[in-house]
Amino acid sequence: MELFTISMLNGVSYGLLLFMLSSGLTLIFSMMGVLNFAHASFYMLGAYIAYTTTLFVGFWPALVVAPLLVGLLGALFEKYALRRVHAFGHVPELLITFGLSYIILELVQLVWGTSSVDYRVPDELSGPLFTIYGTQFPMYRGFMMGVSILMLIAIWQLLTRTRIGLVIQAALTHPETVETLGHNVPRVFMLVFGGGAALAGLAGVIGGNAFVTEPGMAATVGSIIFVVVVVGGMGSLSGAFLASILIGVIQTFAVAIDSSLMSLLARVGVEITSETFGYVLWKLKVSQVAPILPYLFLVLILIFRPRGLLGTREG
Repeated sequence: MELFTISMLNGVSYGLLLFMLSSGLTLIFSMMGVLNFAHASFYMLGAYIAYTTTLFVGFWPALVVAPLLVGLLGALFEKYALRRVHAFGHVPELLITFGLSYIILELVQLVWGTSSVDYRVPDELSGPLFTIYGTQFPMYRGFMMGVSILMLIAIWQLLTRTRIGLVIQAALTHPETVETLGHNVPRVFMLVFGGGAALAGLAGVIGGNAFVTEPGMAATVGSIIFVVVVVGGMGSLSGAFLASILIGVIQTFAVAIDSSLMSLLARVGVEITSETFGYVLWKLKVSQVAPILPYLFLVLILIFRPRGLLGTREG
């Protein structure tokens, strides 16, 4: 029971961080149809800007400043670069965001160096939130979970309960009609892309000090973000939330299990007749295969449900 409870708490907190990362990418794709390869780079940029801001004015101002700056950079990129290739289709859009990711990586290394920076959790959030079964649950993880849930509620309310949200959704499917009503559709898309980048920047502020802020952090989370988006369903915010929680919990439980794959399969009634294959499974622990489980989940989803868990389209 102790292992289950602690692993579940850690898995949910990790899953909510994944949702913070994937929500902006999901928003951009659902509203604009753009698969932004530079999304993880905006996450990294948010962490580094927050680190520098924290040195001068503290963590709490950085929680506001960094997402705003990253969102502004995202909006400017959409206006002066992405918009110019939009007419040529999805491949040029993908390639230009792919190129942007490398530009951001090189700029980060030039400004902050190639090693990790000392971006720490603020002192007021560094203690335990509560103790369960003798294990302390960090206050910062609780803060991270709270911010993720508030962000989900805010995005959902914005898109479904406000006039701005209705204009954004209408601009995707009926841009001519929206322009006829007097709305600037290119500006709407610029704000959407900037908002998605700002959400990635917010995730960087929250996740950068919880883990490690270094130039490789974008590559570390980049692939897992796309797994979440595809598994949840391309463009589905609720699907991204569900997929984030599932992947976070599955991976955390896999890391916590210290038994072999062979013994785990035997518990669920699966028998291996091949001695060689059985020996390999006996030597291989569940925790060792934890990093590949999200990608295995992705393959299974693409085979049996290509549109994702809650998606409405297949790509």
